[in-house]
This record gives sequence, structure tokens and C-alpha cells, in this order.
Amino acid sequence: MGDYVDRGYHSVETVSLLLCLKIKHPTRIHLLRGNHESRQITQVYGFFDECMRKYATSNVWRCFTEVFDFLPLSAVINNDTFCCHGGLSPSFKTIDELKSIDRKVEVPHEGAMCDLLWSDPDEKGGWGPSPRGAGFTFGPDITEKFKEKNGLKMLCRAHQVVMDGYSWNHNQACVTIFSAPNYCYRCGNLATLMEMDEYGSFDFTQFEPSPNKIEDVVHSKIPDYFL
Repeated sequence: MGDYVDRGYHSVETVSLLLCLKIKHPTRIHLLRGNHESRQITQVYGFFDECMRKYATSNVWRCFTEVFDFLPLSAVINNDTFCCHGGLSPSFKTIDELKSIDRKVEVPHEGAMCDLLWSDPDEKGGWGPSPRGAGFTFGPDITEKFKEKNGLKMLCRAHQVVMDGYSWNHNQACVTIFSAPNYCYRCGNLATLMEMDEYGSFDFTQFEPSPNKIEDVVHSKIPDYFL
């Protein structure tokens, strides 16, 4: 569900593997775009610097960011589970409205595309300004209305560090899945995979970071809005 880069020292290898899997299994692997699949964000939070360090040219970074423009923004599983990186938006009420988004561009600073990648659930009702400076916070009433309008059971999203790797909001109508263990090599969080079958049953698998020694490389900046 996005943010395949800026998550450690091996973003190039991670996103390359995912794209290879997509090529090999085009109907089984689906990659959604996150707010870090962006030219502006990757120049600040590490991926651009990693490409320059490994290849001494920005050409590889440019190729990856062009691919990012083509990643879908959302997906629906079993006709009742809506998936996106961030969350909901006051700019759309139905899933069908998302088809009109011109998504093959750099992530804008506002609007439906921005909100899909930047918004966060909140236990307060209604819409609120996001402390991230992009997107919105949305309450349980917003999630419930979106579910009813679109015949959904659940919203799955990522975007936020959660210590157990997953966390429920909005009376278990919205789940956050975070799959980068020990985020930034200092948060100590578990990571989680969510497995769902064709009947809608699901399980969570938690895992810890690899014990392998990490090379001593310093990113230009750590994404402090997660911490």
C-alpha cells in the first residue's frame, strides 16, 4: 500500500524486487502508490541520495519516479475492502469518483489524490486539518458514511507507524498496516502483513527486523512526522 522507498538503506533493492514480482506475476501483485512515491518527498527523505550514492547519477532516480506516476492510488478487495495508502477525502464520496483523477502526475498539494496518500484516521468526528500539512484527519462518522455509500466492510491503509505493526480505528472499520520493522532503525516497532482470503477472513502476521548488521549510512533527513 505504498511507501516502498525512504524506509531504510536498501530502497533501490526493495522497490526493484517489487517491480520484478509485478512483471512476473502481473495479475497477482498489485502495488499502490504512497506519499513517498513522489519526486518532492524522495529528494528530502533519502531515496534520491541513495540513488546518487549507489549510481553517481540521478538517472536511476528519475526512472523510478516516472514509474511511481503510474502506480494506482487505491484498490478494492472482494468488493468490500477499500485499500489506499493514507485515507479518505472530502473531495470524493464514492469509489467511482476516483476513476476521474488524473493520477499519472506528481502528487499535488491538495485534492482527492493528495488526500488518498496523506490523510489519517482520528477518533474525533468529522474532518480536521492534518498536522502533516497535507491531507485531512477523518473521524469514525466519515468512515461509516463512506462504507455505507460504497457497500464496504472495511478500510485498509498504511502511512503511520504503529508499534504492533497494525492498529484498529473507528470500531474496527479502519485498520492501519505498517510493514517496516524498527522504522528508521530506532522506533522498535514490529511489522505486520495482513492476509485475506476470498471469503473475507483475515489474519495478521507480525515480524521483527532482520538481525543482519546494517551498514553505517546516514540519511539526509529522517521523516520526523512519523515520530
